[in-house]
Amino acid sequence: MVATHTTRATPPPDAAGPQAGHPGRRGLSPQAEGMLALLVTVSIWAAFALSARALSGSSLLPADAALLRFGVPLVVLFPALWRRPRGLAPGRPGPAGEMICGGGVGVLVGGIRGGALTSAAFVGSIVPGMVPLFVSAIMIRRGHRAPRGTQAAGLALIAAGVIALVWRYVVPVDTDVLAGAGTLLVASGLWALYTVGLREVDLDPIGSIGLLCLPSFAVIGILALTGILPTGIAHAAGSDIALFLVVQGLGVGLCAGLLYAFAIRRLGAERSAVVGSLSPVAVVLLAVPLLGETPTLAVLVGVPLITTGVVLANRRPRPEVPAHA
Repeated sequence: MVATHTTRATPPPDAAGPQAGHPGRRGLSPQAEGMLALLVTVSIWAAFALSARALSGSSLLPADAALLRFGVPLVVLFPALWRRPRGLAPGRPGPAGEMICGGGVGVLVGGIRGGALTSAAFVGSIVPGMVPLFVSAIMIRRGHRAPRGTQAAGLALIAAGVIALVWRYVVPVDTDVLAGAGTLLVASGLWALYTVGLREVDLDPIGSIGLLCLPSFAVIGILALTGILPTGIAHAAGSDIALFLVVQGLGVGLCAGLLYAFAIRRLGAERSAVVGSLSPVAVVLLAVPLLGETPTLAVLVGVPLITTGVVLANRRPRPEVPAHA
């Protein structure tokens, strides 16, 4: 866990014997199911970071990527959402608003814009890597206990890793890279808000995707139709459309959305942030052959610090043993 304990306890399967409805057969524990979902999500998010960086060299514009990101899941899930419109009604408006504002257009456009100004390593490190720190800040703001011990050390390492990434661009000042890093930090903060809201909203994974994608697609559609956000999807290359349709629409929008919602309900918002401990490494390794990026010294120092920090920040503290008199 990062800093606080907000997850609802899930009784282990052994407490009730074999899985209900399957006498004599044991399945994966809820924790194992959640971790498996996170591992798959890691690979999809790595693809998101790479595609966000690659967008600057494609024939698509940010609005086009957003339309694919939020439109494809709505098309695929339309039959299920149409049959149960009440499934889009959250129990509480607060968490629903956090989820929509955090996981909607802002985080996508922020990741794309930040990637265009920096590198895939920056996107893959800062956006998911800073989530535990932002989640911890949100929880402290809500009255939960501040991080201590290894958790506090982990959050400090995350901050140190981000500083290591951007330090070489401070003197002399590289305004583009610093602006890109700042944009990625905003995107990470939004994603943390989405993580917390998704944990608290009273919807299943399909309903959560519908609640996120419907208003987000409507907003980006209105901005595109009114000319506020330019779009060039009608004249884009078919290969670019296919790539972003698969990665952003089916991958990030549908599969990662379902798996991340599932993992949060199994593991909780803070422990699910452990996905950031693997994503930066995967992005750095994949960016070398796919995008031709060469890891700089700042990346080689900053990414391990962020990765180690996320691992430590998500460690569950041992329960205190009362001293004997």
